Amino acid sequence: MKVTVTGDHADWIYKVNEKVKFKIAVTQGDKFLKDVKVDYEIGPEKMAPQIKQSAILKDGQLDMEGGSMAVPGFLRCTVKVEYNNVKYTGLATAAFDPEKIEPTTTSPSDFNQFWDNAIAENKRIPLDPIMELLPTKCTDKVDVYQINFQNYKYGMRVYGILCVPKAPGKHPAVLEVPGAGVRPYKGDLYLAEQGVISLQIGIHGIPVTLDSIVYANLKYGALDGYPISNMDNRDSYYYKHVYLGCLRAIDFLATLPQYDGQNLDK
Repeated sequence: MKVTVTGDHADWIYKVNEKVKFKIAVTQGDKFLKDVKVDYEIGPEKMAPQIKQSAILKDGQLDMEGGSMAVPGFLRCTVKVEYNNVKYTGLATAAFDPEKIEPTTTSPSDFNQFWDNAIAENKRIPLDPIMELLPTKCTDKVDVYQINFQNYKYGMRVYGILCVPKAPGKHPAVLEVPGAGVRPYKGDLYLAEQGVISLQIGIHGIPVTLDSIVYANLKYGALDGYPISNMDNRDSYYYKHVYLGCLRAIDFLATLPQYDGQNLDK
């Protein structure tokens, strides 16, 4: 079974004070599920819902007014269905003038200076890149490497998976920054097969090709709670070296002889 929620604008974007209409559809296979009860909530994203109601979908569909927003932001409709003792959820989010959303906090007066200094200090540390070919991961079109380079302080390293097209010539490059978590990486072979150098990096300073059990042990052990580690100290906060490592990854990509020297995305 599937719960689908859509807005009445194909791009999901609305003007402030413009009304949005949400459509709910509950299907099983390729057919609408009749006489199904749904519970839905509508409100600003991550905030208390402004609308909280239930409805019976006679033919498996429901069109409803979702309201609007008086200021730029996101309005979310979340729909829940319990069917045969299994719970299903669908949601849609409408954006109201998203380009006009203003920051809710003010940056410190020395924000730019802090990061300019941190970047300059980091560049004084030799990159010292190391590339290890992974023959079992390579294909007829792509060479795959586990790479690592220095970052933040001497001896501290960033690890990642680099995929390089075997086709001759110069290629554009893409840095794929990681989401949260502790896990291995396989690299983006698909992108490399299209002629683009790809680099996926981890953030924890450990190889990214270890057994899964290693990452599970770290996740619930030494790295448990890492996102808030030293959060009250901007110089030792965990993510300071992560952000700097992303910049160093760009520096690394720029050293590759296969890189075209112009096209680098992240």
